[in-house]
Formats: sequence, C-alpha cells, structure tokens
Amino acid sequence: MLEVTLERARELLENCRGKRIAVVGDVMLDRFFWGTVNRISPEAPVPVVDLEEETAHLGGASNVANNLSNLGIFPLLCGVVGDDNSGKIFFEIAQQNGIDISGLFVDNTRPTTVKTRIIANNQHVVRVDREVREPIPEHITDSIIKVIANEKNLDGIIFQDYNKGTITTRLIHTLIKIANDRGIPTFVDPKFDNFFEYKNSTVFKPNRKEAQQALNRKLQNREQILAAGDELMQKLAPQAVLLTLGTDGMALFEANGEVSFVSTRARKVADVSGAGDTTIATFAAIYTSGANLKECATIANYAAGVVCEEPGVVPITIDKLLDSIRKNNKKNSI
Repeated sequence: MLEVTLERARELLENCRGKRIAVVGDVMLDRFFWGTVNRISPEAPVPVVDLEEETAHLGGASNVANNLSNLGIFPLLCGVVGDDNSGKIFFEIAQQNGIDISGLFVDNTRPTTVKTRIIANNQHVVRVDREVREPIPEHITDSIIKVIANEKNLDGIIFQDYNKGTITTRLIHTLIKIANDRGIPTFVDPKFDNFFEYKNSTVFKPNRKEAQQALNRKLQNREQILAAGDELMQKLAPQAVLLTLGTDGMALFEANGEVSFVSTRARKVADVSGAGDTTIATFAAIYTSGANLKECATIANYAAGVVCEEPGVVPITIDKLLDSIRKNNKKNSI
C-alpha cells in the first residue's frame, strides 16, 4: 500500500504553488437546496422539504478548476456557458474563486448546464438537470484551441469530459498534439463517448463504471482490474492509467509495467459528488511539483477521501489535505 509522509506532502504542495494548468471540459453550475423533511405530501407519496438555504457552486470542469485554485494553482478554465442568468452567476463565482475565465465562451444556442440537488436531513433527495448535450459549434472549438495554443506557460492540461458536448474528437486530438509537441503533461477524466480518443495522454483516469462500460466487462476482482488496466495501457498508450474504484481505492498502472493499489482514505462517506474532480485536480497539481506517479496517486487519494466526508460538492483545501495525511501518519506510528 502506498504512503507519503507529511513532510513530503508539504514539500510537494509548496513546489506546485503558482503553476498554471488549463482545464478543458464541461462546466456546470451546481445548485443546492438544503432543508428538512418532517412530513409526506398529501398530494403524492413524496417528502415535503422545508427549504432552509440555497447555495450555488462551481461544478464539472469548473469544480476541477476550483480545486486547483485551492491548491495554489492558477487555473485557466476553457468551456461554454449559456447566455442566461445561470451563466452570469457562474462567471461571478468563478472570478471570486480566482479562476482565469479567458477560455470560457458564451453560446446563445444552449443553456448553462445546471445540476440542482435537493438535500434534506443531509440526505440527497433528488437531482434536476438542465442541459444540452449537442456538440458545441465549431467556431467555439476553434476559440478554445486558440486560447490553449497561445498560452505560453502551461504546466498541464486537464480534460474533464462529462459528455455534455464541449469536448469533441477534434478538440481532443488537436490539444493532445499541441501538448505533446510542447512537452505539456495531459490528464484525462473521460466519459464513454470519447473514451478511446485520448491516445498518448500522460495520465488517463477512468472510474470503475466508465471502464466497465467502455471495455464491456465487469471489474469486480483484482484479476479483472489488472486485465482492464493492461488493456487500457495497450489501447491508449498513456504514461499511466489511474483507475478509481470507489470504496476499493485506486489502481495505478505505469508504462514500466508497475501496478500499485491505493486503499480508500474516506473514514465516513457523506457524499461522493465531486470526488473524481478532486482526484484529477490533485493528481495534476502534485505532478507539476516533480513528484513521481505513486506520490501523485497517494496524495490524490487522500484528497478524494476528504471531500467524500462532506455533503455536497466541496473542493479540497491544503489544510484539510495535510490534516488527513497527518492523522494517518500518526495512526500508523502507534
């Protein structure tokens, strides 16, 4: 099982401070209605939520950017919002969180993607989505490519794909070529539609469900996981595959043939929303500090465990990340 000392984690987090990483993908606004349930509706067998609070947060690719910002990275967010009130709210929150939105474009033919979650008594009751999944117009794809191509000091590019239309095969192939030509590492959080388009990336990070769907097989035991990792390495030729396995932690496959398993760090899971975003953001941030792949996976795993312990989409913070590592080091020393 992989471990990292508190001192090494501090060193790596300090080394990545001030780096610049582009996040390309499907941006979303996450709205939460928080309340309590004390009765069932007389109109239908559904709970009546007494609303107490409403909040709005950055979701999807923008949550990745928010995590990066919290880790001391300067994120460049590239994506699409609609010409609507949700888009205006999105811009305001992004700027308040120190995110460069010069790669964000308005498409008046589609709404801003909004996920509305109702949370009652700390339980997720229902989610309502407003979105269009059609591919974005070619001229916006061109604009995103131009932003990345003109950026002189990029330390990494993250592809955050939710199959909402921002990421197309042309965008993937063009940006990976630009990155590889310039020696910029690329990190991929895929979905099914473009799964096998991300060839020659640095790190490819599917979760168990995505890998099962793409490979059309179950990944329930160690043997099946090892076979899946080997197949993904052969088909996509990345430097590494990081397969996230929920409560079973992660499996890291490296190009040199090494395979490492990392146990989950969540002590009490409250909400897994945003855990994948935190994982890819933390992995990419630590990678820019000069860490090896095992250190990146270990620290990313700690970060994912922290955010799973809180309800809602909550980005990681340096203090909470280090505190989790500190507690684990102390526990292991007893």
